[in-house]
Amino acid sequence: MGFRLPGIRRASFAENQASSKAVEVPKGYLAVYVGERMKRFVIPISYLTQSSFQDLLSRAEEEFGYDHPMGGLTIPCREDVFQNITSRLNGL
Repeated sequence: MGFRLPGIRRASFAENQASSKAVEVPKGYLAVYVGERMKRFVIPISYLTQSSFQDLLSRAEEEFGYDHPMGGLTIPCREDVFQNITSRLNGL
């Protein structure tokens, strides 16, 4: 049984599994969206304590507040800048 709305198609089990895997983030990690194309990166939450990453978070707060259009944390910088910062954080 259940309530059904006309014109609404229920997603199949396979579709639900595929879409849930696309948005799955491992424990201890965080998904962020970066750049004009809003490319998705999955980063360790340990980055949140680093000063260079906190600068990015401050910029995100100034630009978006707490309303992030992608549903995840949106970082307002170019992808190459983000990758440069995170590559340095990987070396710590």
